[in-house]
Amino acid sequence: MIIRKSDKDIELMQRSGAVLAKVHDLLAPLVQPGVTTAELDRVAEEFIREHGGQPTFKGYHGFPATLCTSVNDKVVHGIPDDEPLAEGDLLSIDCGVTLRGWVSDSARSYVVGGTGGGEAQRLIDVSYDALEAGIEQCRPGHTVGDIGHAVQEVAEAAGFHVIRKLVGHGVGRNMHEDPQVPNYGTAGTGPVLEPGYVFAIEPMIAIGTVDIVEDEADGWSIYTADGSLSAHVEHTIAVTDDGPLVLTRSA
Repeated sequence: MIIRKSDKDIELMQRSGAVLAKVHDLLAPLVQPGVTTAELDRVAEEFIREHGGQPTFKGYHGFPATLCTSVNDKVVHGIPDDEPLAEGDLLSIDCGVTLRGWVSDSARSYVVGGTGGGEAQRLIDVSYDALEAGIEQCRPGHTVGDIGHAVQEVAEAAGFHVIRKLVGHGVGRNMHEDPQVPNYGTAGTGPVLEPGYVFAIEPMIAIGTVDIVEDEADGWSIYTADGSLSAHVEHTIAVTDDGPLVLTRSA
């Protein structure tokens, strides 16, 4: 069942999203060669708690960290560690904040060291374009299929591949609520969007494949099946009468 949020609920979720946006803004300049993802994780957790929130991911089904940090061919759910980042690595940072009982969820991807150009940066740029295309569909009367179709169209037009087995989701009091929001689909299909629906759209796009494999060693990390690079970007969005309201965008 899809839970509609009131205007007050959405306002509270927007406050959660504002803290989360500040977390990402704080981390962005720290994504440099030699920094470890464990260091980034400590910075994020400290900031969230200082601002009255809780790290949504930490302890969720036993996940041990505040951030999911996924490097290169790791698609999602990477556990922060003490391995220094290298120049040119593709790093995706996913984070959730719970504030006054309301969850926000978003992800950003970076080329470590900010080295411009190259296929990694193009992949990231296309992923953000796909995310914005999906967000644009978040209007009353549109469908979940419209969102996935828009994301898929942008990704595949650039020659990239949408990961099929991982999807976006509703967000609210819980991190994962109905509906599932795939990053592919047929326009005009699926649940019809109504004001008060809130969900996370999160394109996970790879250079070489739609297929993934799970890391049995840590029980969390998910990789592209062919070892190709993957990017992950995400926002939490509310459907309103005036169109999409992005709750996790930087001010």
